[in-house]
Amino acid sequence: MFLRIALLSAPYSVLTYQSLEEFPDDFWKPGLRVIVPLGSKSWRTGIIVGTDREPNLDPGITIKNVLWPLEMQPFLRGDLLELMAEMARRQGEAPGQVARGFLPLGLRNLSLVLHTVEKNRTRLVKLSEIASANASERAHWADELLKGKASLVPKQQTATDEEKYDLACDPPWPVRPHASLQLEVLEYLFNHGPKNRRQLSAALGSPALAAVKKLCAAGHLRLSVEGDEEALSCASHALLPPAERPFTLTTAQKTVVEALSQKLTQDLPCSALLFGVTGSGKTAVYLALARLCLEAGQSVFLLVPEVALAFKLLNDTRTLSPDLPVLFYHGYQPAAQRENTWRSLEKSGPCLVIGTRSALFLPVARLGLVILDEEHDASFKQEDGLRYHAKEIAWFRTQQHKALLLLGSATPDVRTYYAAQAKGLPMLRLPERISGKPLPPIELVDVREHRALSESVPLLAKKSLETLEATLARGEQAVILINRRGFSPSLYCLDCGKSEHCPDCEIGLTYHKARGRLVCHYCGFSRPFPSPCSSCGSASFLPLGQGTERLTEELSSVLGQNILRLDRDSTRRPGQMEAILTAFAHEEAQVLVGTQMLSKGHHFPKVTLVIAADADMGLNLPDYRATERTFQLLLQTAGRAGRGSLPGRVLLQTRDMTHYCWKYLLANDYEGFYATELERRRKYHYPPFSHVALVRLSYARGEDKARDELSLLAHELALACQGLGVQMLGPAPSPLAMLRGRKRFQCLLKSQDWGAIRAAYAAALTRSKAKELRASLDLDPVNML
Repeated sequence: MFLRIALLSAPYSVLTYQSLEEFPDDFWKPGLRVIVPLGSKSWRTGIIVGTDREPNLDPGITIKNVLWPLEMQPFLRGDLLELMAEMARRQGEAPGQVARGFLPLGLRNLSLVLHTVEKNRTRLVKLSEIASANASERAHWADELLKGKASLVPKQQTATDEEKYDLACDPPWPVRPHASLQLEVLEYLFNHGPKNRRQLSAALGSPALAAVKKLCAAGHLRLSVEGDEEALSCASHALLPPAERPFTLTTAQKTVVEALSQKLTQDLPCSALLFGVTGSGKTAVYLALARLCLEAGQSVFLLVPEVALAFKLLNDTRTLSPDLPVLFYHGYQPAAQRENTWRSLEKSGPCLVIGTRSALFLPVARLGLVILDEEHDASFKQEDGLRYHAKEIAWFRTQQHKALLLLGSATPDVRTYYAAQAKGLPMLRLPERISGKPLPPIELVDVREHRALSESVPLLAKKSLETLEATLARGEQAVILINRRGFSPSLYCLDCGKSEHCPDCEIGLTYHKARGRLVCHYCGFSRPFPSPCSSCGSASFLPLGQGTERLTEELSSVLGQNILRLDRDSTRRPGQMEAILTAFAHEEAQVLVGTQMLSKGHHFPKVTLVIAADADMGLNLPDYRATERTFQLLLQTAGRAGRGSLPGRVLLQTRDMTHYCWKYLLANDYEGFYATELERRRKYHYPPFSHVALVRLSYARGEDKARDELSLLAHELALACQGLGVQMLGPAPSPLAMLRGRKRFQCLLKSQDWGAIRAAYAAALTRSKAKELRASLDLDPVNML
């Protein structure tokens, strides 16, 4: 028997091996993980993707044997193998590279122990022993495995691997300024999250372990076991106000559930859009449908774009429907925990999976329903490593299992709404809040006309600050959105007139006051501050612009009270996000300042005022969806106001009162915005009237040969596009022209046919044979920078 095996590590090839004669031919099935030799001294993990009686190879080629199976039954079922093959075809990647992108670390590594009994004593046989064993020993072990008298078990983690160090304090760091190694450890954990001793030693060197010991003794670090982070988060979320009980559907919700329940019983793949305003009770509909599916013996995916929303959804589910069998999964869980989840599903019955996009690959039993809440959110697209969009994966899996795909949003993606309007996608509506109260009125504040009331808070216009003070005087709460973290996005030298830039990205460094550092938000480069100007050596700087950290500090000074901040920096430590939200829910502070993390999912009844401090910041980005995303962000954020018994109010600060999106925001008119935006897309031939892909090209700074390769590839790409009817724009420097020491360029491709785009890219790549140039194809990009 000859096996076609996709390698899960470089070179990611699909290679042919011969099966072991110790196992019968029907043992070797597609989806089985195996260990194979590669070269003279190395081994690789692979997945069987096909079998042949005769090899389709040139004469004279020697075919090696598989070293040993990693399991007795295929771990990847047929549906996941089909998904792997489809993703490989779409992305132009090797199947093994695709599988590596969604399998947990332990399921793609060389981790194997053969557990057997010899002479009434347990024996654990390592992989190296299997490789060096003679034929009779291997035949004996195979026979024992087939008879169920031995087993293959994954290699267990050591206690040292499971113990992680994480932060027990927030910046500014409470250590001496000259304790450079301790500061380095604190900064590393701040940027990379909890790590074990081996990882810290590899990253920072063995002397860092002495600094770790001192920081633990001082209480600045804590030692935890993998899984503690989630327990802490779940415990913190339990402190948040739970969803109200009993779980009673409104008439509108019942109508939606009845309509969708009919689709669940059709035994046909189908999709639908649930268009419901903020606060309309979409979560209750999701849980009602999940219960129907589980009662029918089918599994459910209930997914959201962010981990914070997943935790809240988990808490609401446990409160509203505590009897449902729930499984929680997201990409930030420890690798061992994610591996255990995969293994547990081998023998598990139907369940409700709550999580983020990576949960879509779990091998659940009898899939019946996939729900993507906040379906418009760009976080459903994975940009790094294995590129995919959760909507595409969800659609493919529901087609496989004849299941229902439900997309939910208060501000649907323009393409999704177009599918509902023009392509026959069924749409159901929840047009009113569950409380029956109207959506909060939205007002524009012209920051040119309403100058700042106080020089201490220059970001807020006079009208905004006065409204905020009046809100707090009534004992109510307010949320302020500023989608820029840090203290100041730019640091200007008063002597030479230059601002500080990242040496690897040529992008301005952001000043983070609490950390005492200048930070690049793209590559992670940072350096201490205060420090001399990199251009002239001066120490005279002027911070320009505002971030969440600066606005929080200024408001605290002017209002004379504690201000909470919710952004990526303030929520680095496990449990901190939940602690901040809990404090705000318990009214320990009246004002919460934050980035777009504030915009969706949160329910605070005492919040009556929402201020978007820099509402037009995203309108002019070089992206055809810039206006759509700004509209969605602001309308979602506005939905945080007036969710309780008190009426709400929303203020949007802008410098451009004439932009077309304000008209529709002020009226809470998504459909009007959609109609205008659609015509603009039609005019310039953007989705949904075409497919768009981005060819990203980059080379290391100083690589002269790569410039010629770029010109050649662009020429070949233009010829291929012309022959296949694909419109090509570029190549042009990317908006972020330098990142991580690499010069970046891009070509925008438009076509009615995804196949033509993929074919043009593949042809150009083959003909150009670039070596120094790095090229990638991003289908339907969500980030045009």
